[in-house]
Amino acid sequence: MQKTYFGIPLSQVIHILALNVTLFYLIPETYRDGIWGVIYYNLAWLFTTHLTRFYVKLRKVKLLSVAINFGRTLTLYGVLFFTSFIFLNSSAYSFLYLLAVYLFFCVQIIIFRLLFNWARKTYRKKAFNQSKVVVVGWDKNLKKVRAIFDSPEHNYKYVGFFDNKNSKSPTYLGPIENCYKYIFENDISEVYCIASRLSKEEIISLMHIADNSFKRIKIIPDNKEFFSRAMSIELYGSVPVLNLRASQLELEYANLVKRIFDIVFSSLVIVLILSWLIPIIFILQKFDSKGPLFFKQKRDGVNKKTFMCYKFRSMTPTKDCDTKMATKNDMRVTRLGNIMRKTSIDELPQFLNVLKGDMSVVGPRPHMQLHTQQFKDFVDKYLVRHFLKPGITGLAQVKGYRGEIVNKSDIVNRVRYDIFYMEKWSLELDIYIIYLTVRNIFKGEEKAY
Repeated sequence: MQKTYFGIPLSQVIHILALNVTLFYLIPETYRDGIWGVIYYNLAWLFTTHLTRFYVKLRKVKLLSVAINFGRTLTLYGVLFFTSFIFLNSSAYSFLYLLAVYLFFCVQIIIFRLLFNWARKTYRKKAFNQSKVVVVGWDKNLKKVRAIFDSPEHNYKYVGFFDNKNSKSPTYLGPIENCYKYIFENDISEVYCIASRLSKEEIISLMHIADNSFKRIKIIPDNKEFFSRAMSIELYGSVPVLNLRASQLELEYANLVKRIFDIVFSSLVIVLILSWLIPIIFILQKFDSKGPLFFKQKRDGVNKKTFMCYKFRSMTPTKDCDTKMATKNDMRVTRLGNIMRKTSIDELPQFLNVLKGDMSVVGPRPHMQLHTQQFKDFVDKYLVRHFLKPGITGLAQVKGYRGEIVNKSDIVNRVRYDIFYMEKWSLELDIYIIYLTVRNIFKGEEKAY
């Protein structure tokens, strides 16, 4: 595949140039008061774009994903930009002026990206940099990859396919034996092989030709229609193995980062909040209702291992506490419990579970064991959520799927969000979910009962 390597460096240079020109003319004190401010703003931009992978070039990335990444980058840099004025001299400027300056910089970045994309598309339409491809073999997968080949955005020029079964398709180029000569005579850049239509000997022959003729060869495996968006290929020695439920948290360093974050965050909550809140709740409960301070219940954790989950008791003790979820206007909820449940204070003791290692700050919410047995039988992929440690809060909860299960769609959508979280985990996502959780607590939630 032919590639151009100047796009990313060019974008970096122009973005840095736009930033410095904006600062030089609109906030000149940045340059007059010394070099440290200049270094800070430039390093902050490079750090932010590295963190969000702003300059990583992905051919098949969706436009929505690009827009989300763009917004995330500018938002994060905006935080660093405005934080700097706490330490640097900005008394001469109002907040509105500084906001206008930053928005002006953002507009420059957006305009450049639009112009750059327009120029790239124009360049590709003129076929200056297209990769000519042929496919050897035919099956249902060819229809799917054709959507990629035919899109100008991806810079391919699809020529046609070879197959031993005759076809009336205008892109049919003949039997497989004719492909070897055709590849050489027509300056083909990439060869895609449908594994289900080729013998081992034919694939080895194509690999040998490609390796000795500066052609790229790619294999489209016989996937039996079971691939997923989270699939990854792992090598066990020289044997490729498909992992259909890949997650970043399968990596040791990712698990270590998440565990360190859990320990630090839960320790802060325990020391700064629970240390004084527990005695207060204990005293208030004595006046409100009879029963223990904590409510303890067996829940299914990671790999379906049972653990004891802690909460502040918010209900009067009953025999059905391990089988019946809280419902709206539940008569079992005490007056103090009603306040705690609406503000999620009753969940705070679970930070003890986090410190012990049974739970994480963010993850799928643990369900009663009885409900796990019920849901796994009629909710597709329900047990996948048990590949992760359960969390105090989660993506499903901040998206509105917390509390009582009224309709089947409630648990189905909860599972979908849990699986999405598992597949897309990052420390930034955890922090974002925590932010949304805190915001929802102050904002109030309809299902907080």
